[in-house]
Amino acid sequence: MKRREFMNFVGLGMLATSLPVAIAACNPTEPASDTPAVGDSVPASEAPDGFETVGTVADLDTKGFLTKKGLAVGNVIVVRDPANTDSVIALNSKCTHQGCTVDWEADKFSCACHGSEFATDGRVTIGPAVRPLESYETLIEGESVLVKVS
Repeated sequence: MKRREFMNFVGLGMLATSLPVAIAACNPTEPASDTPAVGDSVPASEAPDGFETVGTVADLDTKGFLTKKGLAVGNVIVVRDPANTDSVIALNSKCTHQGCTVDWEADKFSCACHGSEFATDGRVTIGPAVRPLESYETLIEGESVLVKVS
């Protein structure tokens, strides 16, 4: 093999290995599915002090739960209170065992990573987790579901 052919192969190999990174960097990011649409929620300037909008009552009733990432208290998951459907429950969505995300499954919170399950009040019903999920004060104001973050 001649030196020119070898250098062409090396150059082509470098191009081929960097192509996926370039393609990923150029793809537009999609908005998060748990981000409420503009006009659906109480603007931050109108939310009561210490509360942040997580989504709308309509979205909660349609999906059965709401999630919001990046709040001052961390990631939260909000569901209707089974004991009182006029109110909502908000818990930290990070499993206390090893930090995986918990999901809502009709009547309980479940961690797919290691099988921990939590009651609607956040207490552990099935391990390996031993600590409950942290709960937060909630508020329904108009069509918005709010969670206290401070």
